[in-house]
Amino acid sequence: MQIEALQTPIAFFVFNRPATTRRVFKAISEARPTNLLLIADGPREFKDGDSEACQQVREIVARVDWPCDVYQNFSETNLGCQERMISGLNWVFSLVEEAIILEDDCLPDSSFFPFCQELLERYRGDDRVAYISGANLVERYGKPADSYYFSRIGGIWGWATWRSEWMRYDRHLADWPELRAQRILGEIFDEPRAVEFWTQIFNAMHEKRGPNTWDYQWLYTCLKNNSLAIVPSSNLVANIGFGADATHTIEEDPQLMLQANSIDFPLKHPCSLVPSRMLDRYRVHDMLPPSIAQRILKKSRRILGHFG
Repeated sequence: MQIEALQTPIAFFVFNRPATTRRVFKAISEARPTNLLLIADGPREFKDGDSEACQQVREIVARVDWPCDVYQNFSETNLGCQERMISGLNWVFSLVEEAIILEDDCLPDSSFFPFCQELLERYRGDDRVAYISGANLVERYGKPADSYYFSRIGGIWGWATWRSEWMRYDRHLADWPELRAQRILGEIFDEPRAVEFWTQIFNAMHEKRGPNTWDYQWLYTCLKNNSLAIVPSSNLVANIGFGADATHTIEEDPQLMLQANSIDFPLKHPCSLVPSRMLDRYRVHDMLPPSIAQRILKKSRRILGHFG
């Protein structure tokens, strides 16, 4: 599905991958957004060819051939994944109230854009909903009857949110020690090993010894605020960035390397905002190390019932 001109701003994060950038930018150009915000990290001094690759990427995204207001936030030095994403999103939401967010390895189906646009409008001002995800990584386990479902986990391979939600972002997990003492994760996850897994991750991020990423902090922010993510019934975004030149998705994973499908309109909206505990249990299963994940998967299969 295509629309004449997408009214929702798109924020596009790029770095040094011309091949994937070209494909994602083509999808953006077909959506013809009226506002495009471009965020680029700078080259790494120690990496041969980075300067040339970064320059090539910036030339690709400069080829805007439709009516569009373009804003650029290009770093001349390398900030790294965490700082570039956080500073970039801070900049985006200093300019716009809401945005669709794509990285250079997240290739969306054309229906992803109107899906996000419609739901940004529908749930605008409802602080129960933190964001709209384009990725559904548990589609193989079961498909809801509605066009989307609500999740405690969600995903950020193509997503959309509002300034008001991003302003809640807790980069340093400031209140984690207090919430850990209250055993808050035990109220969210019903599998003790999942609680242990996320406790270790949040400990590491709070103590600044975790990976150079920003999304664990976003998940933490959503969990502590009891916020929901919207997940489409079909996966709308393909991650095309697996490989040696990736930052995090270096090893190929067939469970995550899903094709992007389309979603039908008009959307069928759920009649409640109750999150799917069953599909979230599958999502948690896929995120955990195998020994932990198998226990959760076995438990989920016993109760998934009406989605099977």
